[in-house]
Amino acid sequence: MLLELLQRKVKNTGTRVSAPHDRNSYPDCHFGHLNLVSPPTYYKTGPLTRADRLRVAMKFKLDRIISIATLLASLLAIFLVLKKPTPVAQPQASAAITANAQSFDQKLAQLEQASQQSQVSARDYPQTSQSQPSQQPTAPGAQTPKAEVHISSDEIGAVIAQSLGEAGSGAAGLSPDSNLGSGAPTIKDQRVSFDGDVVHGQFLTQIAGKDVWVTVSGHLGQKDGYATFEPTEFKVGDLNVPVSLVNPALQKKLAEERDRMKLPDFVGDVKVQNSELVMQEK
Repeated sequence: MLLELLQRKVKNTGTRVSAPHDRNSYPDCHFGHLNLVSPPTYYKTGPLTRADRLRVAMKFKLDRIISIATLLASLLAIFLVLKKPTPVAQPQASAAITANAQSFDQKLAQLEQASQQSQVSARDYPQTSQSQPSQQPTAPGAQTPKAEVHISSDEIGAVIAQSLGEAGSGAAGLSPDSNLGSGAPTIKDQRVSFDGDVVHGQFLTQIAGKDVWVTVSGHLGQKDGYATFEPTEFKVGDLNVPVSLVNPALQKKLAEERDRMKLPDFVGDVKVQNSELVMQEK
């Protein structure tokens, strides 16, 4: 037994030449259990500082404020579109519409008669000057100014109401809740007024199934025998819309309806002056 222990001792402590150190000389081992990948933010920039946390919080709050403001602006726009604006004129009763429309027709008849008399005087002027050479009459146009008529906004409103078929229904008056039937025009109500040299028009129509008031203001004129309109203000409900966005489409629509914009042959000029519509003979 003792001899065997001594032999093992000598064998274990015997001299031996060590091989050069290489990877094969080490015992088998691995580091798979270690996770050497660090979070990118921490690895590159280190932990977030207080200023960084403040910046992230402020950005989150700013985005939230912008979202809330956008939502409120949208709700406000919808409210203003559906809100009824301040009326530019009061509605007229059926009897007033009939009377004002008759007054309008009478004034147009007077202007037409005056224009015809002026044409007759212009034809007779050369004969008069030849038969009476001692007299030196001036031209008829220079003797007297051209005839003109002054029409109120109530008279214009009455004519529009009759053209829309609102006065012939026998109703006592007009209201935003009036239902004119499926065959009626989309304009359910209207208001017209003059202020200085500006005409204001309000029209009740339907947009997306909702009753909406559209207000248009501008200057009325004539060119080449056709009425012209240059808008200065446009509102949907109580919401102002830039005129530059509306005017191109409006002028295109007026050009498509050019025949309806033609003035009577005896009308030479039309304008709004001193809160009245002034029509002058040709």
